[in-house]
Amino acid sequence: MAKKVIFEKKNILIIGGAGFIGSHLCDELVKIAKVICVDNFSSGSERNIDHLLSNPDFVFINHDISTPIDLASLPELQKFKVQFQGIQEIYNLSCPTSPKHFMENRLSTLAVNSIGVKNLLDLAVYYEAKFLQFSSSVVYGLRDEKNPSEQVFEEYIGAVDPISPRSSYDEGKRFAESLIQNYHDVYNLDAKIIRVFRTYGPRMPLGDEQMIPDFINSALDGNDLVIFGKENFSSSFCYVSDVVDAAIKVMDGGGFGPYNIGSDVDSSFKKIAEIIISETSSTSKIRFEEGKLFMTELRLPCIKKIRNEMSWMPVVTMENGLKKTIFDLQAQKQLQKFQ
Repeated sequence: MAKKVIFEKKNILIIGGAGFIGSHLCDELVKIAKVICVDNFSSGSERNIDHLLSNPDFVFINHDISTPIDLASLPELQKFKVQFQGIQEIYNLSCPTSPKHFMENRLSTLAVNSIGVKNLLDLAVYYEAKFLQFSSSVVYGLRDEKNPSEQVFEEYIGAVDPISPRSSYDEGKRFAESLIQNYHDVYNLDAKIIRVFRTYGPRMPLGDEQMIPDFINSALDGNDLVIFGKENFSSSFCYVSDVVDAAIKVMDGGGFGPYNIGSDVDSSFKKIAEIIISETSSTSKIRFEEGKLFMTELRLPCIKKIRNEMSWMPVVTMENGLKKTIFDLQAQKQLQKFQ
């Protein structure tokens, strides 16, 4: 398909747009473009995009991207003139991300990281659209216990077990990168990859076995904050608005990547728990238990590449980010009481 004239604003396709990070990306891009949000609510939530549904520059499509989608045939997209203008950008955040439901989602995780990514790349080729993949720090494998503070560079090829219990996600993300690299080479596709490290912020789901929202939930209820690991358990955490800012900069920039996106500050889970207890004026205590499948110490990112090429670095401090996250999740808990 030949490139078409942009009538008013560019059309942007966001896959996984009802998810935690995806919905924040929709919030930013709908300010400057027409946004088509595709999600099947495998781990996203309608609550995350309710406030956008009345916006004339936003359309939601309930669809599993593991099945091909014909955008030009959808009546709700006629107002975006997709059949004439096409799609200018595609952001792919599609992947079930719930630790709580990980085991039951293994096959769908594999499908979306293979068939789903291929379907999106075929759309990008057809529309001559720019493509950005939200990959993950898991492509590098877990942190080296002998040298836990060492930062990982994008050139590191990783150490991932292709048949481990978490392989559908870890190896799935690696295979997706391989697909994108080859489409980039064969079709000269303007594709980019970002490797996102642990991210937190408003709209994280409660009761999903993710440590920061679980900490907040427990603190608000006066229960123990459980750290699934040793007392020195730590990780890097980047606030969601910083991740969204990085994604947009990379899409607008010229480099393929991959780019590490995250905080290069190693944060102690115990310290995070203490901040949450203090901010919520909770009487909760902290205790430690044996680790879980997705409660692991991931590698720390080196972010020199994106800082030098895109002038990006995280700006939201852990203290300020946690305050905003606590405020949102506290409101979320109050709403649940009336449902």
